[in-house]
Amino acid sequence: MTTIPMSSGLTVPPPRAVPTALTTNLAFIGRSVKHSLREVDALLMAIALPVILMLMFTFVFGGAIQTGGDYVNYVVPGIILTCAGFGASSTAVSVTTDMTEGIINRFRTMPLRASAVITGHAIASLLRNLVATLVVFAVALLIGFRPAADPIGWLAAFGLIAFYILAITWIFAVLGLLARTPGAASGYGFGLLFLPYVSSAFVPVETMPVWLRAFAENQPLTPIIETIRGLLMGTELGAQPWWALGWCLVILLGGYLWGRWLFPRRVSH
Repeated sequence: MTTIPMSSGLTVPPPRAVPTALTTNLAFIGRSVKHSLREVDALLMAIALPVILMLMFTFVFGGAIQTGGDYVNYVVPGIILTCAGFGASSTAVSVTTDMTEGIINRFRTMPLRASAVITGHAIASLLRNLVATLVVFAVALLIGFRPAADPIGWLAAFGLIAFYILAITWIFAVLGLLARTPGAASGYGFGLLFLPYVSSAFVPVETMPVWLRAFAENQPLTPIIETIRGLLMGTELGAQPWWALGWCLVILLGGYLWGRWLFPRRVSH
């Protein structure tokens, strides 16, 4: 057997360093944010929908709904969480699109953690929904929203909103993993989008029938909405913040752990 001697001047480059988890997550977050910015129609809808919904409820239905004060002060927290659900639902479609178009297989050939693509979609959705939340607050102030919160109350309310958006986004990301087509992904979470309507988002739960009131009082969105409303308007909070934080934590951990378990099983098929 003949061996070919290597030239003494030939140098072998050192092996390329494996990206850290932080670097990988930041790369995928940047990728998802760029995709969001390129989808101008979807971005505009994510911002316009909550504004239109708030104007409709305030000026069309507000006069017929008695909440003990200006209806715009009552409805803003519910509008924000309702539209956060609609905004987060696009995550399911984005995840399914990645899973079905072969890009995940390409990522798996690279020295990085491919599952970080889900984190990228979740954080991009969070950022997109927070921008929509700021727009809603700005428009609400223009049409008569008069919160009584101090800076700490504003920070606490905004933090809880961000916590909820991140939690519900992870649930929609898991639904995206479960779906086989983007069309199916858009329909899987349809029921979740109606939860705000059976809560204290738009009317006091006391006005509902007894059987429906029991569900509205004990579902996750009611304590979250009541906590945001209390922080912004200075009303009594009671134990609602603990329930709100607990529900958000359960939803977030459930979605994250479910996604971590499901992702390798989904890509192996």
